[in-house]
Parts: sequence; structure tokens; C-alpha cells
Amino acid sequence: MPVDGIFTTTIALLGKSIDLRAKNQNLIASNVANAETPNYVPKSLTFEDELQGALKGGKGGGAALANPRHLPLKGSSARLQSVTGQVIETPAKTPGKDGNAVELENEMSKMAENQIMFNVSVQLLAKKFEGLRTAIKEGR
Repeated sequence: MPVDGIFTTTIALLGKSIDLRAKNQNLIASNVANAETPNYVPKSLTFEDELQGALKGGKGGGAALANPRHLPLKGSSARLQSVTGQVIETPAKTPGKDGNAVELENEMSKMAENQIMFNVSVQLLAKKFEGLRTAIKEGR
């Protein structure tokens, strides 16, 4: 359920980013688990461009921004919630003799990067809520 108010877009964006990063983490973990499965092709979730398009007003209704520095006021939250990402196959350049295309080092690197981005999103969301709490308590 989106939160309405001044932080709508930021909170919706961070929440969606957390959801998509969790899905991506599951795909990466699946790739690692199938590192020895013959003919397995690793998969990943791409969603960054789709999220940016939703923020800029590229998906669904809502007016496009006249200036990139303007904050979108209506419709961004609904567009952000419609972002699902796309699962793509990401085979290694040189698959193994059994046809397995998982490069364990590459997958572990993706996992670490995804985890860092997930943690950043969670920390930023916590800071937003901390700011709201401070405003409600009138700075006390």
C-alpha cells in the first residue's frame, strides 16, 4: 500500500527497489545452487531502466515532467508499483563441457553487489521514516 504525502515517490521507489533486489537475490542464489547442473543457463533480473522510466513518467498515465529537476506529484507511485523487471538469461562466454554456463565467481560478485544495493535501499528508507518520525514529534 503506497504512502500518500510528500515522500510518496521516494518511499515507493525505495520499497520497489527492495522488492526487486530480493527477487534478484533469489535468482542469483538459484544460479549458484545450479552451478553443477548440466546445461543450466544462469538468469538475472533487469529492472533499473524500467524503474527509471516509471520515475520519468514513461509508463502508464501521469504527466511527463517539464524539467528533470521537478518532482513528480501524482501517478509515480502507481507507475512504480507496476514495475516487475525482466528475467533474462546471462550465459557465460565459455560454458563448461557439460553445457553449464554458470561462472561461480561472477555470480558471487553479482550477489555481493545486489546485497550492497539492497542494504543501501533499506538504510535510505529507514532514514526517510526517521525524518517523518522527527517531523511528527516536532523535532523532539
